[in-house]
Amino acid sequence: MPQIVVLPHPTLCPDGAVIEAKSGVSLCDALLNSHVDIEHACEKSCACTTCHVIVREGFNGLNEATETEEDLLDKAWGLEANSRLSCQVILDTEDLVIEIPKYTINQVSENH
Repeated sequence: MPQIVVLPHPTLCPDGAVIEAKSGVSLCDALLNSHVDIEHACEKSCACTTCHVIVREGFNGLNEATETEEDLLDKAWGLEANSRLSCQVILDTEDLVIEIPKYTINQVSENH
């Protein structure tokens, strides 16, 4: 079971969080299951960038990004070399430290 450290985010996780997740689930699902309400406007279908995260530690242990994900990431706010869409990251055994960017391209945040 990988451990995910979520760095503080002003609204989604003000104090940060440390969660345990099951291998084989998406990072987005692991966050949502642990009450970190990351946006996912396309319902986790790799069609937007609202679930964008920056992987601060553990990036090299992740599954490869698809071309579709890489194309979408080009539109993400605050893109960095270690950015991923959390709906496309399938957790294995690698522990992660992630940062959720302060903004998304959504004009209005949706409650899911």
